[in-house]
Amino acid sequence: MTHNQYDAIVIGAGHNGLIAAAYLARAGKKVAVLERREVVGGAAVTAEPFPGYRFSQFSYVVSLLRPEIIRDLELPKHGLKILPLPSTVTPMDNGDYLAAWDDHDLTRQELYRHSPRDAEASDEYGRVMARAAKAIKPIIGLVPPDPSSLSLRDLKGLLKLGQYGKSLSEKELYQIAKLLTQSAADLLNDWFEFDPLKGTKSASGIIGTFLGPHSPGTAYVLLHHYMGEIDGAFRAWGFCKNGNGGVTQAIASSARALGVEIRTNAAVEQVVVRGGRASGVALANGDELRAKVVISAADPKRSFLQFVEGKHLPDEFVQQIKNFRIRGSSGKVNIAFSGLPDFTCLPGEGPLHRGAVSISPSMEYIERAYDEAKYGQFAKQPYIDMIFPSMIDRDMAPPGHHVASCFVQYAPYDIEGGWDDAKRDAFGETVISTLERYAPDIRSKIVGKQVITPKDIEQIAGITGGNIFHGELLLHQLFFLRPAPQWADFRTPLPGYYFGASGAHPGGGVMGAAGKMAAQEVLKDWK
Repeated sequence: MTHNQYDAIVIGAGHNGLIAAAYLARAGKKVAVLERREVVGGAAVTAEPFPGYRFSQFSYVVSLLRPEIIRDLELPKHGLKILPLPSTVTPMDNGDYLAAWDDHDLTRQELYRHSPRDAEASDEYGRVMARAAKAIKPIIGLVPPDPSSLSLRDLKGLLKLGQYGKSLSEKELYQIAKLLTQSAADLLNDWFEFDPLKGTKSASGIIGTFLGPHSPGTAYVLLHHYMGEIDGAFRAWGFCKNGNGGVTQAIASSARALGVEIRTNAAVEQVVVRGGRASGVALANGDELRAKVVISAADPKRSFLQFVEGKHLPDEFVQQIKNFRIRGSSGKVNIAFSGLPDFTCLPGEGPLHRGAVSISPSMEYIERAYDEAKYGQFAKQPYIDMIFPSMIDRDMAPPGHHVASCFVQYAPYDIEGGWDDAKRDAFGETVISTLERYAPDIRSKIVGKQVITPKDIEQIAGITGGNIFHGELLLHQLFFLRPAPQWADFRTPLPGYYFGASGAHPGGGVMGAAGKMAAQEVLKDWK
């Protein structure tokens, strides 16, 4: 049994854990990160399931990574390179398509072709959403105050929130209140008439949630995705060179340069409690490491129901964590191709292959897919977001060959009868046959496919329920309610134990804000 002494131990080497560790090391602390897998990165990893073909295994775009984190940790110096994703094409059932290009005038012409009214509305909608996203953005960087507490820290936080509220116009306040409670369908029906446009836009409102476009609260998820920015360019989605593993590799490299010790194959069994506070961790191999503080970057269920014995936490808190909604609803199919599939709507190799292909012909299509998931089945006609990383980054596949990443909704974690190989194959098959309607030659070009269900995400990446956001972005699970009322400030009921993962404020995506803020709160308490 070895006793190593650290200032801080971080559980989990996902992007949030690595970011928290890097910020603590930057402040001169001795930090260790413990990862149960043999690779760092959590759900942002690049894998090679077939020789020569590399995939971003789970999470596949970078959009929300905070610019200040990129700067503070000097990530470009450590190899972070983000390549923009230039377009989204939605194939239609009549053989036509709807496209959004990275050229504003081209996109406007394209919309005009389908609906002059929507072309007019689109710019104004973009402005309203960008304003709302900018208005909500300060909240993302705010440690949520506890509205029921009279402590100086919480009162200061509420004051900040109040000042921020005062800075918004009446119109903006109403708009935000509406956006927080509306469904994506209601929001989009107010603005647009063309079905493929509404279908494609509504998809951003249901990503990673067990909800349909008509469910209240999905307009906020849409806004959450609207905040994506790369180098300050609002709404730009990007693709990381070498896959999403490239993001976490850059963060890990920066952390190591700052002196962080990263241990892989180091599964944490338990947080050790001495004298009523967290004082280290016990590993599955019997080692015990000591630290002044422990930060968990795992999901809320693991962090509080598995790592800590129930007797160290208030019953009410444990119950709230048990009730935290964390059902995964997304699957992923990674495909290796001998050549690019040919889409009927835009034949031949073209700009379509360099951007995203969205199978989202209408909001009704997506709502029907959700109906099946509600009753424990995967969608037979799923929403698919497909990208060809090898078009942007040639190193991802052998010359002339390609890889595609398909993000799929809905595939419920608790599928009727449980997930098994037969169901996984059937799910993969459904995705291929859905794509085949728009690219008839797709089957003849497949040289391999990897199908990932929420159950696989849970087993491989260690995320309970396979939920990509560590818990749904629902109104009752946001801001000062995430992960539980009174405990949204990255502290936990166990002194010395902190929480800084996607299940904390401000939520999921490859954003890193939770890791950074958790580290900042630890440093405040240190003083």
